[in-house]
Amino acid sequence: MQLYKERLLSPGQLKRLSEHKYSCTSHSLFDGLLQFWWDWLVDKVPLWLAPNLITILGLLVNIFTTLILIYYSPDAKAEAPRWACFACALGLFVYQTLDAIDGKQARRTGTSTPLGELFDHGCDSISTVFVALSACISVQLGYYPTWMFFQCFCAITLFYCAHWQTYVSGCLRFGKLDVTEAQFTIIGIHLISAIFGPSIWMTELPYTGTEVKVFPLWAAVGVAILFAQSSMSVILAGGVGKNGSTVAGTSVLSPIIPFSFVVVPAFIIYRKSAEHVYENHPALYILAFGMVAAKVTNRLVVAHMTKNEMQYLDSSLIGPAMLFLNQYFNFFIKEYYVLWGCFIWVTLDLLRYSVQICHEICDHLKIMLFRIPTGNQRVGSTQSSIANEKNAQMVVEHQSLLGEEHQFGSDTSLDL
Repeated sequence: MQLYKERLLSPGQLKRLSEHKYSCTSHSLFDGLLQFWWDWLVDKVPLWLAPNLITILGLLVNIFTTLILIYYSPDAKAEAPRWACFACALGLFVYQTLDAIDGKQARRTGTSTPLGELFDHGCDSISTVFVALSACISVQLGYYPTWMFFQCFCAITLFYCAHWQTYVSGCLRFGKLDVTEAQFTIIGIHLISAIFGPSIWMTELPYTGTEVKVFPLWAAVGVAILFAQSSMSVILAGGVGKNGSTVAGTSVLSPIIPFSFVVVPAFIIYRKSAEHVYENHPALYILAFGMVAAKVTNRLVVAHMTKNEMQYLDSSLIGPAMLFLNQYFNFFIKEYYVLWGCFIWVTLDLLRYSVQICHEICDHLKIMLFRIPTGNQRVGSTQSSIANEKNAQMVVEHQSLLGEEHQFGSDTSLDL
């Protein structure tokens, strides 16, 4: 049944998507240390649980715990309860863990598809907004609105740049200090706020007059510079396409245009607001523009996986345009209400886009988004049984060899 009149993906894009192969290189320090935990956990996950369902459950937990923090401190100035900070740390840990094992579950059940990669990155684009915002609320960064704006949009920009360089090079790269390390740093910030209270970050250090929060802020700036330098070095080195272009054959600098339509209006509206709409409602403001950035990032991921040119304009930009026009013409509508309208519009637009893209891909690949076909479950069970039988056989053979060792003496042991 045709649910949508206009399809977002052409037959050519769907064909290239089905031929897409995930390419990734990682040198993350934490990923290597956590592999044992992730391998142990995924082995406990039922074979009927779809990988995409694992991903979305982790995202919902992360969003829910962050919304609790936003409820108690919408201006990022009020001191949130310690238990809310702890819940946020726990929610981020749950999301990070489930996000790490969804791919393992896909390989375990034989259900790896390009849709899984797209769905995973799509959830990450939304999570980035909530994670960055929660960290700012946890350290009461609302007292420094410019710093808060910089920190949140810096995180959103770096996530976009990671996929920008993937669009150019065809390979997603993770450094030694990357997403996992950043997530555990923010978990640590939430735990400090939970143990000592968020006000601990407002404490002035003796003889310096600087607050404790200055250190994680400047550390974030340093890491952001390193990330940006790494991404830009890949982008400016030229792409894998013809004449150093992107995977779609476009200019390597072209993705900066659609993203600038998000960041530039966000900054201008923040600075020109007569009602100080950002300073008074920073959480709502960042969520509104964060959803626009998530939509643009998703379109970049789709453009990469379908090897297609990325369109510059997007329907989600209607939301920021509402704020901009309301300011420019000085309408009688309060900016706070327009901001709510913007947030509702861009959120619904992002959901509509995501649902339609998933529907079209599922229809093309003949798969289900949140379910594993019964046949695949049996395949997973069979593979697990075969693996167990092989392990048992190896143990028997090993014991047999050990018996031969005792019979033939130490020379045989040395040969083995």
